[in-house]
This record gives sequence, structure tokens and C-alpha cells, in this order.
Amino acid sequence: MDSKILTALSCCLLLFILAECQKEKLSKATEKKVTKELKAHEPKFSTVVSKKLKQGAPKLPKKNSLKPTTAPRQGQQSPSILTQAVAKGQFQKVPSTLVLTAGKTLDLRCKGKAVRWRYPAYLEDDEVERRLRIKHFEKHSQLIVINTTAADTGEYSCWSFQCRDSECRDGEDRLGKTFVFFTDPQELFVPTEDYYEVIQLRTNHPTLLPCQVTNPLAKVTLHREFPPEKVIVDGIDISYDVKRGFMIHRPRPSHAGSLFCMANVHGVRQISTKYMLIYVNYPSSVPKPAIRASVSSIRVGDNFNVTCTVFGEPEIAVDFTWEYPGQQIGRPPYVREHTDLVRRGGQVRQESESILYVDEVRPVDDGLYSCMAENLQGTATVSTRVHVLPVTLSPKKAKSG
Repeated sequence: MDSKILTALSCCLLLFILAECQKEKLSKATEKKVTKELKAHEPKFSTVVSKKLKQGAPKLPKKNSLKPTTAPRQGQQSPSILTQAVAKGQFQKVPSTLVLTAGKTLDLRCKGKAVRWRYPAYLEDDEVERRLRIKHFEKHSQLIVINTTAADTGEYSCWSFQCRDSECRDGEDRLGKTFVFFTDPQELFVPTEDYYEVIQLRTNHPTLLPCQVTNPLAKVTLHREFPPEKVIVDGIDISYDVKRGFMIHRPRPSHAGSLFCMANVHGVRQISTKYMLIYVNYPSSVPKPAIRASVSSIRVGDNFNVTCTVFGEPEIAVDFTWEYPGQQIGRPPYVREHTDLVRRGGQVRQESESILYVDEVRPVDDGLYSCMAENLQGTATVSTRVHVLPVTLSPKKAKSG
């Protein structure tokens, strides 16, 4: 290649590089100038804030320290309507369990225009000291219990009625409740008036021993008085609930006897009311009697009977009671009852039967015969009607007449 051409190309390349460098310098200079002008017109907010903070100005609130003033969004849990007054003008949301020292005042507030309260039943009878006070306001209701004692331990709840025009209904979605423990070192159990309490152990029916503690931290055990022994609580046959007591889920004859609970708090022990458990073979349902009369109609002077039968569980007592037309003139009943074990549908059933005999029928015996069968679950009644026919005269007596 000619040397002249190479020299020309080299000069062009050198000029191109110089032009690019000059362009870059101009761009940087323009950027600095624009930045300087923007800073000149920018308010010095950050400097003012920093000076105020150094001079002791109040700091900005921390995250989540402010209470929301807007209603919760759809899908969020609605706020509880039950709150507790902890100081003058200060309230806090009430947890599901509240622990207070006996003697302190319980002050609860429930939001709503028509509020109803539920609390330990015995407080309703406290007419002498009037420790329970309830006040209703336009938008809330207040429940106060003063001079509290261990006996006030229990559930406190409130709900509001939603009224439209003249109809009012319970606002089930507007319910607030809490279980309050009033601790007292002298009363580890909620006191009762009875030294012994008789409780039935019913077949196939859970039984509660209501030895309610006043301190949720108490360690509670179940004991038998005679022979003295600790009763095993396995959580299956017998379980314990700090808010209720011991639950016997599958009562058996072996559970019968005298039992008591023992609470232990910081080395202090105390026993509860003693519970006398009596095992009762309880029926699963009310009796289902069937009734039949030996005749549907009968003449005066003849005899008949009415039978009432109940098939049920073995060893379940059934009591019978009769109502019949002759009672109005004092006709004495003649009744025979018996009980047998029979096999029905492949099962052994108990047949209880009562038979009402009516001898030398009179016109007053016409009418409805009712049998009432009763067991521990309830009573059932069945009835049948017997007609008494008038006396017919023989042909000879009719002619002589």
C-alpha cells in the first residue's frame, strides 16, 4: 500500500479520537453544572430535621406503636368488643385468660348499643354487698366487680344485640369473653358451701368433678379418700382442664367412692371439696312403651286387662303409672308387674311389663287407658281405648217387661 495513503488514514483516526475525547469532557461539565443548579434550588429539609433532633425534638413513632384509626379490611379479624380498664382513661384488649389478685377491682367495658353480660351465677345473689355493678351507656356497657374474692373466679362474657326497627337478635359475631382467675394464697380452690358434693356417674355420659382452682399455675392431682391413693389421670379416661376440673370420660363402677382434688402452688397445698361419686347404670334413651288391651269392647259385668310393655337395656329400672276412667269414682287398680331377660334380634333385652286388671266392668270403665313408663332419662306415654257396651236384656225379660 502506498505510504501516502497510510499517512492519510492515520491522520483521520487521530482526529476521530480527539473529537470523542472533547465530547466526553463537555458531557461531564454539563452534568456538574446541572447538579449544582439543582442543589441551589433544593430545600434543605434534611439539615433542618437533623438540627431539631439534636436540639431534643420528639422522635418519630416506632413501627406499630400507633393504634389504627381505620376499620379493619375485609378478611382481617374484627377487633374484640371486650376491653379492660387498667388505669384512668387507659384500656387494653382482654386476653382469653386474665389473672388478677383477689381484692383488686375488675373493670370491663363492652362495645355496643344493646349489651348483655354473663358472669358467675352466684354474683346475681350478692344483694347485701352489691359488689357487682353494671352500667349501660349509649355506645358501650361497663361491668365492675369490687372487693373481689377467689369465689369470683370464672368466665365473664358479653355480646351485643343488633336491632333493626322493632326486631332484635343476638350478634353472634360480636362476642367477647375471658376467664378471670382471682388468685388468693389462702384459697387455692374456688370456695363452696358444701363439704361433700354428691355426683352421679352415669353410664356412657362424661362426669365432671368441678374442683376449680383460682391460680392457673397450680399443679392439681386427683385422689381417692379410701383406700387412700392417687388416681391416674391419663388424658383418655380422665382428663384435667384448669378452667373446669377433672372430667371422667368413661365412668365405671370402679370410679365410685369419695374423691378429692389437691392443689400445690409454691409449696402450699390445699384439698378441695370432697366428691361422693355414685355409679348409676343410666339408660341411653327414654322408654318406648307399647300398650294393648285384651278386648276393644266389652259388656258390663265382664273382665278385661290392659298390658304395657317396654323392651330396653338390662338392669335399667322402669316405673309404670296408670291413668284409667275408673279413677274418677275411686275404683282401686289391680296391677301386676314383672321383668324378664329375653333375646330379640340377636341381643339380650330386658322386658318390663305392667298389667292393669279391670274386673266386673261398669259403664264408668268406658274410656281411655294410659300407661306412663319412666326411667332416668325421661317419661313416655301410650294410650288405648276400651268401649263398654250397654246391657242387653234376654228375650224372656224383654217380653215380661
